Amino acid sequence: MIKYLLRRTAGWLAMIFVATNVTYFLASAFLSPRSNYQERRPPLPEATISANLDRYNLNDKVSIFTRWWRWISDIALHWDWGKSPVGESVNDQISFRAWNSFQLVIGATVILFIVGVSLGVYAAVRQYSVSDRVLQLVANLTYVLPVPVAATLAVLGAIALNKQVGSTVFFVTGSSSLGVSGFFDTAVDKIQHLTLPSLVLIVTGYAGTQILQRSLLLDTLSTDYVRMARAKGLTQSQAVRKHALRTALIPTATSVAFSVPAAFTGAVLTESIFAWNGMGSYFIQTISKNDVHGVVATAAFGAALTAVGAILADFLLVYLDPRIRVS
Repeated sequence: MIKYLLRRTAGWLAMIFVATNVTYFLASAFLSPRSNYQERRPPLPEATISANLDRYNLNDKVSIFTRWWRWISDIALHWDWGKSPVGESVNDQISFRAWNSFQLVIGATVILFIVGVSLGVYAAVRQYSVSDRVLQLVANLTYVLPVPVAATLAVLGAIALNKQVGSTVFFVTGSSSLGVSGFFDTAVDKIQHLTLPSLVLIVTGYAGTQILQRSLLLDTLSTDYVRMARAKGLTQSQAVRKHALRTALIPTATSVAFSVPAAFTGAVLTESIFAWNGMGSYFIQTISKNDVHGVVATAAFGAALTAVGAILADFLLVYLDPRIRVS
């Protein structure tokens, strides 16, 4: 298993290196850091613009290979991913925003997975019942519910609740409040900020897991080994829990493992609506501001998370499917 893991890790590291460098050349070709200075009023002298761009290794008048070598050397020797066209450290932005996204995405994904799988199992073992049809209807509605609509409803509901209570129960913007100290107060403040964006991610994302899990479990319940377990005297819940669910969870767990990396950089609308300074909103900002180094760092971050998701999916498969362990 260790050899396999090392082999997989080496392959993903090579893929990340290639993807990151390709992204660097593409971003350098299509983004124009110089325009950040040319659009200023009053206009800056050309010499001043070139001097600033040289300082941040973004001067398009310098050979792309010269800039690339300086960029890759800084990463290899100092783990410095460069500066934005206005001098912001990409390292500082990534570390701050990655932690914010981690707090939002991981908790929401875990709850989303538990809710989706639980409702999918509940609906499958009660196929065509009233509860199954109601759950399917709600899942179909939330599956097509746009994120802005869900976020707007959450914000309006929170504002109404805050007014009714006469105090701030949930915050509708930001990831934390200024001036909060102490473990308990900080934890409460974080929950107040996390609740609404997490709720939006869960409501708009659980339906896919529920529908997939229901379909997979229905297929598994009709297999011979589950019928044999029932014939040997196991109740339906025992057969589902000990035999059917374990097999039916494999595709769902793999899907969720790969969805986590995408959620880190893909929760753009949720982060933008709730002013949550995470990786999704940062990725959009780097493109709009022609931040070559920020775009490349974000792409590398996403590629690294994809690798982690793939390796995590391998572990889940080994845990859920004993046939893979034997092979």
